[in-house]
Amino acid sequence: MPKAAIFDVDGTLVDSVDLHASAWQEALVRFGHHVTFERARGQIGKGGDQLIPVFLSEAEQADHGEAMEAWRSDLFKSKYLPMVRPFSAVPELLRRLQDARVTIAVASSAKKAELDIYLEIAGVKDLVDVATSSEDAEQSKPAPDIFQVALKKLGIEGDEAVAIGDTPYDAQAAGKAGIPTIGMLCGGFTEADLRQGGCIAVYPGPGALLACFDASPLGLGTATSREA
Repeated sequence: MPKAAIFDVDGTLVDSVDLHASAWQEALVRFGHHVTFERARGQIGKGGDQLIPVFLSEAEQADHGEAMEAWRSDLFKSKYLPMVRPFSAVPELLRRLQDARVTIAVASSAKKAELDIYLEIAGVKDLVDVATSSEDAEQSKPAPDIFQVALKKLGIEGDEAVAIGDTPYDAQAAGKAGIPTIGMLCGGFTEADLRQGGCIAVYPGPGALLACFDASPLGLGTATSREA
């Protein structure tokens, strides 16, 4: 059993991936980049520092990258944040971890203010022992910075933790920090995407992981096949 479970938040604890994709797609179009919703959605899980270079050249980033990200941030807060909802069984899953004496951390590419709101929406703010956000890291996922900060705060090594996330970028970032990752399908990526990113096990969502807890990497520490 691991000493700590490190959760992603968007698409893992709360249902927000499509909302973020819509906000990014609207922002890109407003600033002259005709990007489809599907292309924008495929990059959700990265922070803006990693997402913007996918769609903007260096010259475009210098010209309006910051303005576009600020516009997107305001749009998300005003239009989409009120629409974010929790996934089912999230508090129950975290309480099961508490019962097993596993320390609970979150590692999110969101800003701290947004992260606090998400944890309130998910009903788990009082269940989280350690939180890291984009402001704690130089680079966002798929860079390992956020997970490395979480490990430092926890005072453990990567192989003593398990990460839980919904994107291949979570698995890539955690893997670079030496942390095995459980994948969640509830964020919209396929099992193949998650496996290719490095996930050692894949579940439909928090409820399925809770139902299979004892046989999962959270209960056993190892897994090589899909458990649900």
